[in-house]
Amino acid sequence: MTIHPTRRRVLTTGAAVAGAAALPFMARAQSPIVVKLSHVVAEQTPKGQASMKFKELAEKKLPGKVNVQVFPSSQLFGDAKELEALLLGDVQFIAPSLSKFDRYTKKIQVYDLPFLFDDIDAVDRFQAGPKGQELLKSMVSRGLLGLGYWHNGMKQLSTNKDKLTRPEDVKGLKFRIQASDVLEAQFRALGANPQKMAFSEVYQALQTGVVDGQENTWSNIYSQKFHEVQKTIAETNHGVIDYMVVTNAKWWDGLAPDVRKGLSEAMAEATTYGNKIADDFNAADRKKIADAGKAKIQKLSKEDVAAWRKSMEPVWKKFEGDIGRDLIDAALKSNK
Repeated sequence: MTIHPTRRRVLTTGAAVAGAAALPFMARAQSPIVVKLSHVVAEQTPKGQASMKFKELAEKKLPGKVNVQVFPSSQLFGDAKELEALLLGDVQFIAPSLSKFDRYTKKIQVYDLPFLFDDIDAVDRFQAGPKGQELLKSMVSRGLLGLGYWHNGMKQLSTNKDKLTRPEDVKGLKFRIQASDVLEAQFRALGANPQKMAFSEVYQALQTGVVDGQENTWSNIYSQKFHEVQKTIAETNHGVIDYMVVTNAKWWDGLAPDVRKGLSEAMAEATTYGNKIADDFNAADRKKIADAGKAKIQKLSKEDVAAWRKSMEPVWKKFEGDIGRDLIDAALKSNK
């Protein structure tokens, strides 16, 4: 069939227009996925460094496919808003402290139970095991999927008194706590008085005697100078302050399999990297506190730890129904 020259020009022009119209669509399809990671601490912290390592690894594993943008120090969202922002899809990754998730699952309170884990290695074993991994997926029905645990460290107990080795040494004392039902029950079981208080107010409260003591990681105690206004720090390792890296479950499920695989691998490697930094920070800051000589560090004997653990059994019992005996048993088995 012979095509009239005029019609040939129209067909050619139409094809050119269609081709031109398709170009922006193709460009959009090939543009990298923007992945925003928001957190509330400074870049030089273990969490900040793990976040940057995740960006580096993800972009290396998925060249041209993802653009990871990290927003430290609450630049994008603060503590109170980040979970809501994640569920709305305004950010793709956040790393809140574990205690923030108890409104989504009470099982997460296993990490707040006092004297459950012997040390950070036991925490690692539990988190890598079946029950720890189950917890990462325990909030999918609420729209949240956990991808990894990032360490802050083990908690130590401090007071303005000379002796701090047995449970009876804290009876009647006032302790600052984070907002947590488990932590409140912990100090009430010891006959102490828990006081909920913002982190930023703790130094002055210790200095002026508004509270007698507090619990925190070595790195937090050192960076906030709590050791300068406390007489004694007991090396209790009685609890853990960690973070869970979470993503929007629906967004994650919508990713191409190769992108999910690359991001999962990057997160696993960044987690190992960041947790090593956190462990190093705590060891270094413990030494700095010891060298400063202002607060006395007391080590606990096995008998001391057994006495503390015995005194905490009613707290474990109180929250066993919400947490699950299977999780508590798995945590205990992670101790060696």
